Amino acid sequence: QVQLVESGGGSVQAGGSLRLSCAASGYAYSDYCMAWFRQAPGKEREGVAFIASDGSTNYADSVKGRFTISKDNAKNALYLQSYSLKPEDTAMYYCAADFWRSSYSTNYAVPTWYKFWGQGTQVTVSS
Repeated sequence: QVQLVESGGGSVQAGGSLRLSCAASGYAYSDYCMAWFRQAPGKEREGVAFIASDGSTNYADSVKGRFTISKDNAKNALYLQSYSLKPEDTAMYYCAADFWRSSYSTNYAVPTWYKFWGQGTQVTVSS
């Protein structure tokens, strides 16, 4: 059974940084594409950062240059390092995963492409 557990959220002031982690279990981790999504109250879930099974990455324009996604296959872990946080980064952050398939290149930012999700970790940025 695939399990994803996020951690590392918290409250920070604008300009601060956080490192989110996602511990994965129950599948061949290195074969999976993974992503971080976020959802603020009253808003749709949006993709933040994406990493394919080959390690290639993509980012939402809103976080490009401020966030970095990475994974450690040996530890079955996914990370999101964030810098220069803004109040608009406030949201619940979710880790997502699914096995690579050819539709990834055009759908990596679509929440429904991913089958497996964690419970989320809250990030609050105050001004």
